Amino acid sequence: MRNLLRAGASGVLLVLMMLGAGLVLWIGVPVAWLYIGSRVQGATQSLGVALLAMVGALIFGIATLVPLLGWMNRKHDELRAARGRQAYGQVTLEGVMVVSATLALLGFGIWFFFFSGSAPIPVLSGQ
Repeated sequence: MRNLLRAGASGVLLVLMMLGAGLVLWIGVPVAWLYIGSRVQGATQSLGVALLAMVGALIFGIATLVPLLGWMNRKHDELRAARGRQAYGQVTLEGVMVVSATLALLGFGIWFFFFSGSAPIPVLSGQ
């Protein structure tokens, strides 16, 4: 954390923006396109068209966010170098992606087990 603060306020803000973009990558893009795919299926009554729309849009969303994350990582390295700190290359981006993926999985687990209404263990009826 100390090294992160030495990057300056703009460096910290950039890392937080990278974390937000990572969460959008892991959560926002899939959920948005699942919703839109369900609307497409409702309008066309075709699962194939809905799946095609979702996969195409998902690939587009990922192909848009990944270069953005790479650009933010390069800017973070430039900020560190401007302050006389060592640039770590992809380490910041890798850390942000690990943290955002962990948060996404944790959020999915909490939703699945507590809010989705699914029962992972079958409840036996009184037979």
